[in-house]
Amino acid sequence: MQAAASADAVPAHGHLPIDDAWLRQHAEDVLEPGLPIIDPHHHMWDRARSPRYMLDDLLRDMAGHHVSASVFVECHSAYRADGPAHLRSVGETEFANGMAALCATGDYGPLRACAGIVASVDLRDDAVMAALQAHRVAAAGRFKGIRQIAARTDSPDVRVRGPVPPAGLLADTSFRRGFARLSQAGLSFDAWVYHPQLGEVADLAGAFPDTVIVLNHSGGPIGIGPYQGRREQGYAEWREGMRRLSRHRNVFVKLGGLGMRVGGFGFNTWPVPPSSAQLAEAWSPYVDACIDDFGTERCMFESNFPVDKACYSYTTLWNAFKRMTAAFSPEERADLFWRTAAGVYRLAAPAQGIQDQPAQSAGRAEASGTEKI
Repeated sequence: MQAAASADAVPAHGHLPIDDAWLRQHAEDVLEPGLPIIDPHHHMWDRARSPRYMLDDLLRDMAGHHVSASVFVECHSAYRADGPAHLRSVGETEFANGMAALCATGDYGPLRACAGIVASVDLRDDAVMAALQAHRVAAAGRFKGIRQIAARTDSPDVRVRGPVPPAGLLADTSFRRGFARLSQAGLSFDAWVYHPQLGEVADLAGAFPDTVIVLNHSGGPIGIGPYQGRREQGYAEWREGMRRLSRHRNVFVKLGGLGMRVGGFGFNTWPVPPSSAQLAEAWSPYVDACIDDFGTERCMFESNFPVDKACYSYTTLWNAFKRMTAAFSPEERADLFWRTAAGVYRLAAPAQGIQDQPAQSAGRAEASGTEKI
């Protein structure tokens, strides 16, 4: 039997390595293959410092589940090599829109990958409006929001990909000046922070109640570094932070991302990959708490692929989500698997399945205002 990767075998970009041979040691049949899904969080890249992950890889991973559409989230991929600094990230939007255009032909099946694009823009930049306009043009109607990563910790044992964000980014005056333009432009904000920073997100949400904020990766619970061996304490802190954040009705939560190294579950160190039942057991305290606090209408399941692929397959991951919600009503499951994502990111409902029910989250999630950018 092949040994799993070492927990310390983390490449320079901070993601756990993907071991395909190890992943093949566990296989499951797809549960409820007809259940409609919109995956609101994945990445693609073709770069020297990471294994390639492109449309064909995504299609292979998604096979079997009924995924009708997806949202591409920025990951510093395909940036322009030159030109004005504030426009270099537009290259990533052009790249993602190209993948979306391929899927829109129908030649790759019914999936509309990258139907929504969450781009990278530095909101502190004086040229923020020009950058937003450039992304809007490049996305051809698929530009839905931006993400400017704020996840940081002073612990040297909690590594992040790329430069460490400055402390207090979400409260920075120049950041908030740019952030104020998002609701006017009809854009949402994806917030990626660690759980000790949840209060910062709550403060931002309170200051801008008309801007939709999408909290990434279940609120970033830390289970390594200062929280190694202290999961109960970390969970209690995370739980309180999420409870307070849930009071802000403009905040939505992506349930997932718990396969990253920072979560400390260590699935990648197991002799064989975890089953969907094992994932459901490990994650239920987090998923159940989020749904209790935010309601299904403000929660959506995410894959965070290929980052989370280091710990389990796409089939196993969505099987776990299906197991965790087996006792939920059809309406609640529709929220979690596609309707909340469709509302927040203004996407079409699945073409099959529960298509006669409108994306009711849209009315709550739409940012106010229609300023042209």
